[in-house]
Amino acid sequence: MKVLIVYASSEGQTRKIARKIMDRIADSGQAVELLPVSEAKGTDFSRFDRMIVAAPIHAGHYSRALSDFLSHEVENLSNVPMLFLSVSLAAAGHDAEDWRGLDQILDDFTAATGWQPSRVEQIAGAYKPSEYDVFRRYIMRRILAAKDPDADLDADKEYTDWAALEALVDEWLARAD
Repeated sequence: MKVLIVYASSEGQTRKIARKIMDRIADSGQAVELLPVSEAKGTDFSRFDRMIVAAPIHAGHYSRALSDFLSHEVENLSNVPMLFLSVSLAAAGHDAEDWRGLDQILDDFTAATGWQPSRVEQIAGAYKPSEYDVFRRYIMRRILAAKDPDADLDADKEYTDWAALEALVDEWLARAD
């Protein structure tokens, strides 16, 4: 099996997730390619048996680069079984309103791009104040303080459940579509 992973990343957590998945797939003896979304346009997707797209949500939206890529390539992607990993801090929590918001963001995104992945999974991201600009740090501190009052607002923290992510990818790759 040959798998393509396309990712968008702003602070690096989604890139880290994509690389971890790439290593997992390669270690299982399968062929895998990893491309940032900025380099994926025009790829011959028919060379791949499966595809994973990983992208973060920031300020209620996926990146413009991802939206442009998927809108442009939507017809070329229709024959490839696809797993979409939507990465956000909201996915780390259990608040029903946050999860409804994630569903709405996804619905708006797929309606705007015309893209319909075979499967979507919400993946918890990371809080990285060491990498935020002043404005983003202020906003993220407020969000995290409201969601996790015991959190150290000055420390980076990964919320990604690596074992669950690996199990998810293993299960998805083992399925016969």
